Amino acid sequence: MVGATRGFSRYPSSPSSGSPGAVTPMGAPGATTVTLLEVIRGLAGSSLETIERGKTIFFPGDPAERVYLLRRGAVRLSRVYESGEEITVTLLRENSLFGVLSLLTGQRSDRFYHAIAFTRVEMVTAPATSVRRAIEQDASVGLLLLQGLSSRILQTETMIETLTHRDMSSRLVSFLLVLCRDFGVPGSEGITIDLRLSHQAIAEAIGSTRVTITRLLGDLRNDGLVQIDRKKITVFDPIALAKRFS
Repeated sequence: MVGATRGFSRYPSSPSSGSPGAVTPMGAPGATTVTLLEVIRGLAGSSLETIERGKTIFFPGDPAERVYLLRRGAVRLSRVYESGEEITVTLLRENSLFGVLSLLTGQRSDRFYHAIAFTRVEMVTAPATSVRRAIEQDASVGLLLLQGLSSRILQTETMIETLTHRDMSSRLVSFLLVLCRDFGVPGSEGITIDLRLSHQAIAEAIGSTRVTITRLLGDLRNDGLVQIDRKKITVFDPIALAKRFS
């Protein structure tokens, strides 16, 4: 089961010193440590954008002209297949970097994913040309981007593992455990997923139907494993939840 034996923290582990996702730029000793957010925000042509829940950020095939760094909320990346089925590739959390393939491929139209605001989101965006120029001028910027991409890969692998469960109840539990790890807020009653999730949104994320998700969540609630209050889900004990359906 995904995440069954891991700690449940909303944020990735921090380095031993400095801010998460931060490096010291190359140059004089004692240079100030900067974060990827600071780098992207300081680039020519950068901007802060707010996208409402359910709105598309970019479609597959759209020109890859900007790089995105998620400040608040969650973004769903999915692939649409010839059958018409749309499968979630990953659910991005705060401080996630996406839309960077153009930097690696050199192509202006390399959007493979459908990027949708899973919640209301705030993003810092910058032109791909500005990001590429910053990498050429300072190798430490490339290191920051590599760290961001590594995090993305891990998130994608986790989601793929979640979707390999053929049994929909196991798939739902795996998804809830991922959300606990990436968006969970510890409280007196357990881990509350800091997202307002409709049954339809969950169904779309894991390839199910709203009716099925409503029934399965009802089963988890009746078994005393979760609580749902105004679309916020609290998992009383993630380890017990994982063991119950392992």
